[in-house]
Amino acid sequence: MPTTYKLTAYAPKPLIQAALLTHDEVEDWDPDLVIAGREVSEDRLGDWVLEAWYPRRPGAAQKRALAGLFEGDAPAIQVEKLAEEDWLALSQQGAKPIRAGPFYVHTPDYPAIEGAINFAIPAAQAFGTGQHATTAGCLEMLAAMKASGMRARAIADIGTGTGLLAFAALSLWPPARVTASDIDAVCAEVVADNAAMNDVALGARADELTMVVAPGLEDPLLTVRGPYDLLIANILAAPLIELAEDFAAATAPGASLLLAGLLHGEQEAQVRRAYRRAGFRLAARLERGDWAILWLRRRRRW
Repeated sequence: MPTTYKLTAYAPKPLIQAALLTHDEVEDWDPDLVIAGREVSEDRLGDWVLEAWYPRRPGAAQKRALAGLFEGDAPAIQVEKLAEEDWLALSQQGAKPIRAGPFYVHTPDYPAIEGAINFAIPAAQAFGTGQHATTAGCLEMLAAMKASGMRARAIADIGTGTGLLAFAALSLWPPARVTASDIDAVCAEVVADNAAMNDVALGARADELTMVVAPGLEDPLLTVRGPYDLLIANILAAPLIELAEDFAAATAPGASLLLAGLLHGEQEAQVRRAYRRAGFRLAARLERGDWAILWLRRRRRW
């Protein structure tokens, strides 16, 4: 096996979570530098570590890239040469399965469980694995939407990352037609691999998932396949605010929005104001850690 190096940075949980969110927005990230964040141990819940794996000796550029994910002073970055082992398996150590509503999300080295909707998502794919509070909260909210009797035949997941939320929506509302998009072209291959791993059909028909690469809703296919009954966006507060009018134009009266990636407090207030102006009302909200997960409904008369 090739030599692999690991870069490690220890910081409080909010800083690591913010760094993972920043990484999700970097368009020119080196695909060979794979990152993941996790808690250090069960008895140190506030202490987290950001880990990165690189297939050759990292230089100043890789250290700068990792440090640049942190706002302000970055924590010290340690570098170690790993033994010749499976680096992907190493990246998955410490990523425990999560249960969110009816969903059980686990890395491929954990078995599926009976009585749950199982999804295997490699932990090396840092955002959208279910480990982050926003992703787990979105899974819970999707289950609550389904339990309320909400129906969805046209669904879009904007900023899909690993494809997990799109997979979950498709499992709850078959035979919906689901479209997933992300600004990062790398996600197209990631989603395809994860779809194959989880027996999710890719295609343009009902009960299938279509993946496009685009910023926001800027793809002709996303326009043609609307208006949507359910639109999911687990991204960041600033782009959510910018997309409010676009999301209103892309959804049907009475449609649902599932928004996440915003901190409760001022960020949540700003997002809710933007969507209230765009014609949406709050249906429900969850708090998971420092994060708010919002279910909004588009007003039928506006």
